[in-house]
Amino acid sequence: MKAENRLFFVLALFIFAMAGLYGWWTSAASPEQTGHRGVEWIGVIALILSGLLLTMIGGALALISRRIEPRPEDRPDAEIAEGAGDLGFFSPGSYWPVGLAFSAMIASLGLAFDQWWLVAVGLVSVLLTTSGLMFEYYTGTRRGAEH
Repeated sequence: MKAENRLFFVLALFIFAMAGLYGWWTSAASPEQTGHRGVEWIGVIALILSGLLLTMIGGALALISRRIEPRPEDRPDAEIAEGAGDLGFFSPGSYWPVGLAFSAMIASLGLAFDQWWLVAVGLVSVLLTTSGLMFEYYTGTRRGAEH
């Protein structure tokens, strides 16, 4: 996880630097080229928010990497064979992601057309499909339960 969080932090620094460069560039451009005078704030704010998002993901990965033991990818003395084996369980065929994408599309369309009832329907369906995706393989049995 350490390699991943470093990657996100470096990308965040790059995006923050590009936000400063973009702000300077738009303020230095002539009004004949851009059609307005001054900094183009929408792009600067979008870049800053993107950098903050990358920082948030990098911070989450940094916290996770402190809680788990170092993976072979994080150790310089690791052998290739140490990374072999199962990586986890991945669902072979689930339709819940399709429903989740459709629900997010409905909520986005509601936002785009300023239809708040459609946003509410989309958000409720996002919650339902996310719950379905989370509990897809839940069988209802508890460990240690006596029958």
